[in-house]
Amino acid sequence: MSQIDGLPPLREVIATHELSAKKALGQNFLLDLNLTAKIARSAGDLSGSDILEIGPGPGGLTRGLLAEGARKVLAIEKDARCLPALAEIAAAYPGRLEVIEGDALKVDPLQYLTPPIKIAANLPYNVGTELLVRWLTPKVWPPFWTSLTLMFQREVAERIVAKPGSKAYGRLAILAQWRTEARIVIDLPPQAFTPPPKVSSAVVHLTALPAPRYPADADTLSRVVAAAFNQRRKMLRAALKGVAPNIEDHLAAVGIPPTERAEQVSLEGFCALARSLQSAK
Repeated sequence: MSQIDGLPPLREVIATHELSAKKALGQNFLLDLNLTAKIARSAGDLSGSDILEIGPGPGGLTRGLLAEGARKVLAIEKDARCLPALAEIAAAYPGRLEVIEGDALKVDPLQYLTPPIKIAANLPYNVGTELLVRWLTPKVWPPFWTSLTLMFQREVAERIVAKPGSKAYGRLAILAQWRTEARIVIDLPPQAFTPPPKVSSAVVHLTALPAPRYPADADTLSRVVAAAFNQRRKMLRAALKGVAPNIEDHLAAVGIPPTERAEQVSLEGFCALARSLQSAK
């Protein structure tokens, strides 16, 4: 792929710009351009979309996204050391790559992007979950993005797609599956990265649904799910007593045994419980 865009291999880029990965920034660089191209392809057809990329580092995925035909890539990078390498990519793709130095948690990307917008990123491990939760919980749905193609630690990826009854099932699964179609599309071993992390990684693809899977007030659902999983070993009648004093009545009304534990309740069950609580207000 380095032949396609005429740019040097990533190992050479990293050596030229002295880009050793910083643990404090959650950096682990993916240097195989075949793999970054594969991740870009897993985001679907990019030709008619602007792409938001967080933490591009030396630009492996950035090059994949541009080579796969992204209309525009907006890359937000906190590490100033990476900016010269990204500038070289911008020069190779005139008018199609915009780089902003800054913290992705503080930058509003919408002033730089035109819909339809997709998000694709090898997220820095230290902010990945926080960014995902933000993207899944906007005040208005559908969100500004049509899909998310994101790399996480394998453990986090499994939590996103987990089903009831599993240890991985929790708040993240409900947030993701309530409003998106989520699936793991690529598995990556530690040795795919420089330096190799201590854990395996996975790419998750989430497609925004036009409306939530089941009706529920977002704030009520969030409150119920947080309370239930914060004390996941307790029966629901105990874990949720702080949510409503008559919680057993609400559980009975929607057919959930009060002796169930949070991980046994389906997404549909939690939404029904949220509706029951909301209607009692």
